[in-house]
Amino acid sequence: MNITTTTVSLTVDDVEASSGFFTTHLGFREALADEGFASLTRDDAAADVVLLRRGSEVLPENLRHQRPAGVIVAFTVTDIAAESDRLVREGANITMELRQEPWGRSCCSSPTPTAS
Repeated sequence: MNITTTTVSLTVDDVEASSGFFTTHLGFREALADEGFASLTRDDAAADVVLLRRGSEVLPENLRHQRPAGVIVAFTVTDIAAESDRLVREGANITMELRQEPWGRSCCSSPTPTAS
C-alpha cells in the first residue's frame, strides 16, 4: 500500500463556519466547495479535511443525521506555545489552555464553531 495523503472527513452543522475556522486559524485553504461541502488542504502535506453538512445525501444513510461525538483531530506543530498564543490573539475559542501531559507532550484545544 502506498498512501499518498490522509483525509479526515467531519460531519458538521455549518460547513461555512467550520471552513472559516480551518482557513482563518489553522492555515487551510478551500480546494473545492459546494452546497454542504468543503474540501480543505494545506501546501505543507498535512492531512486534508473534508467538511460535510449533517444530513447530506453523500453520507451513508445510517450516519446521515448523527452528530459526531468524541472526535478529536490533533495537529502536531513546531512551536505549540507560539501557536496557542496566536490562536488566543485571533479570538479562537480555547477550551483547554496549553498544558503538558504526564508523558511529556504539550497540548491545547480549540473546537470548530459547530463542535458539539
